[in-house]
Amino acid sequence: MRLVLDTNVLVSALLHPGRTPDLALIAARAAGAVVLVDGRVEAEYREVLGRAKFKAIDAGRREALLAAVLGSCERVAVGEPSTVALVDPDDRAFVDVALAGRADAVVTGNGRHYPGTLGFAVLSPAELLARLTGA
Repeated sequence: MRLVLDTNVLVSALLHPGRTPDLALIAARAAGAVVLVDGRVEAEYREVLGRAKFKAIDAGRREALLAAVLGSCERVAVGEPSTVALVDPDDRAFVDVALAGRADAVVTGNGRHYPGTLGFAVLSPAELLARLTGA
């Protein structure tokens, strides 16, 4: 399975260890899912997770998650940005990476931000977990 992870999934996994977003990431790694990124997505992960409001998250956990996601990711070259109309323009990088990398799904806590006609699934962490574990 080829996945693009919205930053909010990483944040939720770090804020709530053992809950659905964290379990979905664990299941994705166990299933051999490939996480797709480009420079913009990686930069967003690092910038958001480095914000002062998340300093209470153990730095070791934050770095371990980033290492797990980025250490085994597939870097995608995105050509021209897509022209798909999006509710949140900040989601453009995730859509572009998903399209260029032929993703099976974008995993996000904000599914309503993505139109349903993109050619890939838009899954919540719970939906991803269910698909991967059959639960």
